[in-house]
Amino acid sequence: MKTIKWIPVSIFLLISGISQAQVSVNVNIGAPPMWAPVGYEEAEYYYIPDVESYYDVRQSQFIYYGGGRWIRARHLPPPYRHYDLYNGYTVVLTDYHGHEPYAYFDNHKVKYFKGYRGNPQRTKGPKPPKFKGEHHGYQHGHGNKHGHGRH
Repeated sequence: MKTIKWIPVSIFLLISGISQAQVSVNVNIGAPPMWAPVGYEEAEYYYIPDVESYYDVRQSQFIYYGGGRWIRARHLPPPYRHYDLYNGYTVVLTDYHGHEPYAYFDNHKVKYFKGYRGNPQRTKGPKPPKFKGEHHGYQHGHGNKHGHGRH
């Protein structure tokens, strides 16, 4: 009899745990990466001049040109895999809200040339420690100051 009383409680706890897990997963989708500049949580895209690439915050993807077309990927292209996003410069595209920020690449490339630096900025989180054998660069977190431009 006691076992039967625990079945509804167990089902309730199971359902509560599943719904809480779904909420915590969904909250992190589309969040700015840790290397992103502080103060622009609503930004949808960044342009990274040193690697001539974009970052789509909502999709958590880099967008770069290769093989005659724009490519979306979780990591930077192979030549830039070791690029340090925490110490590089990030331009926040505050006035673009479409799906193809590269439509303005010709303008971005000229205005924000390789080596471009603007106003000082802080990243959302600290740079993670570099592990021996790591081959995909720093792409997730720091707190140092470096330039920031707004478009």
